[in-house]
Amino acid sequence: MSKKNDIQLLRINYLRGPNIWTYRSCLEVWLDLGELEDHPSHQLPGLNERLCSWLPNLVEHHCGVGERGGFLQRLQEGTWCGHVLEHVVIELLNLAGMPTGFGQTRSTSQRGVYRMVFRARDEQVARAALREGHALLMAAINDERFDVQAAVARLRDTIDDCYLGPSTAAIVAAATERRIPHIRLNDGNLVQLGHGAKQRRIWTAETDRTSAIAEGIARDKDLTKTLLQAVGVPVPHGVVAKSAEAAWEAAQDLGLPVVVKPSDGNHGRGVTLDLKTEQDVHAAFALAETEGSEVLVERCIPGNEHRLLVVGGKVVAAARGESAWIHGDGKHSVQQLIDQQINTDPRRGLTEDFPLNRVTPEEDPVVLLELQRQNLSPSSVPAHGQRVLIQRNGNVAIDCTAEVHPEVAHAVGLAARTVGLDIAGIDLVCEDIGKPLQEQGGAIVEVNAGPGLLMHLKPAEGVPQPVGQAIVDHLFAEDESGRIPIVGVTGTNSPNGTTPIARLVAWLLHLHGKQVGLACHAGLFLGPRQVEKQVKRPFDAAHRLLMNRRVDAVVAENDASSILNDGLAYDRCLVGVVTDLNLNDQLHHHDVREQAQLFKVLRTQVDVVLPEGAAVLNAEDEQVASMAELCDGEVIFYSCNEQAAPLVAHRHGEGRAVVLRTGQAWLLGPEGEVVGANVDSLLRRYAAAGLSCEAPAVLAAVASAWALGISPELIAAGLETFIPAA
Repeated sequence: MSKKNDIQLLRINYLRGPNIWTYRSCLEVWLDLGELEDHPSHQLPGLNERLCSWLPNLVEHHCGVGERGGFLQRLQEGTWCGHVLEHVVIELLNLAGMPTGFGQTRSTSQRGVYRMVFRARDEQVARAALREGHALLMAAINDERFDVQAAVARLRDTIDDCYLGPSTAAIVAAATERRIPHIRLNDGNLVQLGHGAKQRRIWTAETDRTSAIAEGIARDKDLTKTLLQAVGVPVPHGVVAKSAEAAWEAAQDLGLPVVVKPSDGNHGRGVTLDLKTEQDVHAAFALAETEGSEVLVERCIPGNEHRLLVVGGKVVAAARGESAWIHGDGKHSVQQLIDQQINTDPRRGLTEDFPLNRVTPEEDPVVLLELQRQNLSPSSVPAHGQRVLIQRNGNVAIDCTAEVHPEVAHAVGLAARTVGLDIAGIDLVCEDIGKPLQEQGGAIVEVNAGPGLLMHLKPAEGVPQPVGQAIVDHLFAEDESGRIPIVGVTGTNSPNGTTPIARLVAWLLHLHGKQVGLACHAGLFLGPRQVEKQVKRPFDAAHRLLMNRRVDAVVAENDASSILNDGLAYDRCLVGVVTDLNLNDQLHHHDVREQAQLFKVLRTQVDVVLPEGAAVLNAEDEQVASMAELCDGEVIFYSCNEQAAPLVAHRHGEGRAVVLRTGQAWLLGPEGEVVGANVDSLLRRYAAAGLSCEAPAVLAAVASAWALGISPELIAAGLETFIPAA
């Protein structure tokens, strides 16, 4: 078989918000199959066998058939390579640990050119998956070698570099479960939950409620102990030592054994436990000195280390650590035994995906010091049957939440409140977490800001705890969604149609007492103040408004091109306006040439209306009016023609509508009819200002304001006071 030319990737576009394909972000790729347009999968010798060999889990892809093995059935019957590429990319993402189920491939008006799309949470990950999938498919078509494991490893590295860490991802997932929107604010783990003035921010397990003073106190372990001791929380006795000699003196005064640790270290670095000799104390001092500004010597508390997570003053999860040992056989070195007896545990790894860390003595000075205390090194060969302690407290990853005694929970909650942290990881040592600390000589040894959540999300033993949900519930009351009113205005006759609507709605919201952000063709506005004269990309402008902590309502104008280029800037809105389905030549770039195609684009605005919201639709355009059945919320029609068929039917069903009568906007509802505003007066002021505005646009604005709960009296006053040229 002659070698086939590569599938050409003509255009790659990341759709960041709700779009014609899905509610979520996705990567849209325009493909030119070239000669492969004449060679579906069953006509390419060996292709299906190679794909099934390299990617055996393709059997799980249901595809359009709707059952297991559905995609393989399509392969055998013959399907085009654009569709095959879609499934290859999805499977690579699945193998790399970012499960993806959504994908579609559709032909365009040009022969051999297809639009292929797949769900993608991150643009760089999506592009990497496309790159690997394209290479794999071409290798399979041309019977060339391809290292699938290496491709998956590269893709997994990209995911690790680009995607949220597991702690942040758990909080975001919990917010999504409560339908709270989120915006990622940087390439790391700084995330905004909610919109505008209702937003909260998290940075891993820190929040915008986390006090900088409290963080400073938590870093100073000696100060933390002093404050905890003052309120009656049990802490180990200890002192600051300026030298190794002073540390040994303090150890003798406190009583052996002792713990030596840095005063402002974290993650357990530089902490050495159960020290009983002068030599060990001196070595531990040297280690602790490199990890912090001062060194603490404390009485050693008997028992296991525990980590309790406190959120809003309450214990929401607890985990216990255990010592790690190896058993000598007289043949293998310490390092070899660690690899055989400890690191072979499938729960151990080098990334955050694993609940337990691999033990690497050469990279962990605490482990090296522990070995030295036993007169051993990584290359030593322990005698047969000799037990060697590797870590006195290994990874704290055994869930014990259900065992926590109420008195322990009270002491831990008091410790977090005393330091001033809204979210804290409290380290304590005791024999039994199910008994009060005072009874067993247990004590709280550290209070940590920004604690890791992985030990509670993926414990090595026990039940995972819903810590992400606990943090979201701490930030948002049960009846809070983090949402502000968003009005999306969509149509194709901009700026003469949708821009006046957007500006009028923003003005009415302003009079209603809202701090309004407006993104439209006339510019970017904060309240009545214009901050930018041009909006080049509607998505970016609206997105910036949603990030503004002063804004408590947003009005965003979206045309068909912006939806096709970027999607909508918001996941849901309170009011969605659609004015018309007028085609224009600009949409040919997106292969939108028919009204049926345009319908699919603009319906996106209606698809995202919240159940408690409303779609405002032009009843004089029957196709626009037909979008009513797609709306999750209420529908309000507007029309200059009170006899428009969709409006008449809607009114028979007691639906609300806004109509024009003798130059006035009338609000028609189940409770009766009310005069809403003087439309003719406003249109005359527009004409006097040399600007274009038509009656349907004013009616759409009135209907939107009505949907937002603005009174007819305020709507009337708002139209009278609106200045078109402002």
